[in-house]
This record gives sequence, C-alpha cells and structure tokens, in this order.
Amino acid sequence: MVSLADAGGQIAAEEARLVSQMAAGDAGAPVAELYRRYGRRLYRLGMQLLGDSVQAGELVQDCFVQLWQNAGSFDGSQGSVGGYLFAIARGSITGETGVPPEAGDIDQILDSLVVHEALDALSPAHGEVLRLAQHEGLTQSQIAERLGLPLGTVKTRMFYGMQALRSALAERGALAERGSRAL
Repeated sequence: MVSLADAGGQIAAEEARLVSQMAAGDAGAPVAELYRRYGRRLYRLGMQLLGDSVQAGELVQDCFVQLWQNAGSFDGSQGSVGGYLFAIARGSITGETGVPPEAGDIDQILDSLVVHEALDALSPAHGEVLRLAQHEGLTQSQIAERLGLPLGTVKTRMFYGMQALRSALAERGALAERGSRAL
C-alpha cells in the first residue's frame, strides 16, 4: 500500500520530470499534461483575484509560457511544479515575479491564433460549450443550466467538440509541429 506522502512524492517527481522534458525541448506532451493538472486551478485563482475571465485566461497562459521559458532553471528540490506555477501567478498579478518576463513570444501568439481559428471551425453547438468552459470557467452543469440543455447533451457536445477541436488543430499542423502545446 502506497502512503499519501509516497504518492505525493511520486507525483512531484513525475511533474519535475515533465519540466525537465520541457527544458530539453519537448514542450508538447509535458505542457499539455501540466495544463490538464493545473490549468483550471490557475484559472479559478485568476477569476478570484482578477474577477475577469479574459484576464484570468491570460494569467493561465502567462504562467505556462513562463514555466516553459524557464523550465531549465526549475529545481524540484526547492518546491513543487504546482507551487512554482502558483508563485508565477501571484507574481504576475502583483508584478513581483522573480521569473524574468519574455517579450512577445511569437510561437505563443501563433498558437493562440491557431486555437481560435480551430474553435471557429467547429459547429456552433460544439464551439459554444467549449468556449463557455474555457473562457468563463463554467462546469458542465453550469453550461447546461445557462443554455437550458440536459446535462447529457452538454457532456456529449463537449466530448465531440474536443474531438473536433483536436482534428481541426491537427489539420492546421498545430498538434504535429508543436504537440498539444496549442491546447
């Protein structure tokens, strides 16, 4: 039986390995996995502190851009990846970050444009639920309530919408060239 401390240590080691992969040039899968783990929590923090969905989304993006750009200097013995991301978030909000800002990362701008273009290529029903989840941070239940739809319909639209989004990104070369970083 694995203790909670052992499981936490395994997770921390795995996340540190993901950051090491980023530092070695593999941004796709590691960023996607860390985003899956921390994206929503960072967004919620941004909504709580900034009160604006656009700024909260920009905060999340800024955190992952800074993590990616500074992956080589991450030291897992000094703290967890999650702690590092939340420190970046707090620093971004207060302007007191110890991570040097990078100006105008063109790849990130292009990725953002590709994602928006791919979202626009989806059916209106699929695009609507994905945008509500991403931009407003709504849960599936909240989306169902807002749109007056059964929860099962929202879940189905999100599932097929994500499949269509992945396909649209792959068609645009976003997944092939840069992995899942565009998501």
